[in-house]
Amino acid sequence: MTVDQLIGKVYNKLSKADIAGTEGKVAVQFELTGKVAGVFYIEILNGVLSVMPYEYIDRDACVFGTLTNLEKVLTGKLVPQVAIAEGKIKVEGNVDKVMVLAELLKQD
Repeated sequence: MTVDQLIGKVYNKLSKADIAGTEGKVAVQFELTGKVAGVFYIEILNGVLSVMPYEYIDRDACVFGTLTNLEKVLTGKLVPQVAIAEGKIKVEGNVDKVMVLAELLKQD
């Protein structure tokens, strides 16, 4: 899987989630480490979703991990709290904002 494919997968999943109740701004940048490196961000601002392959300077949090581990977290195959505790991903910044995204990604 490529970074662009992951971005598409995340966007498709979040576009089906009920983000209307998300207040204010949620902006989380994801930095892929390992064989497949790259960066993208997820932003929900006033109920509008953006998933873009760029850095987000004014982000709430940044999540670091391999493509495999981030894909597992973003698709619900790996619980974010477990991934953080086991060192599979690293979070800098507002962990609560990351958990907001995790909850949205769990919706079907």
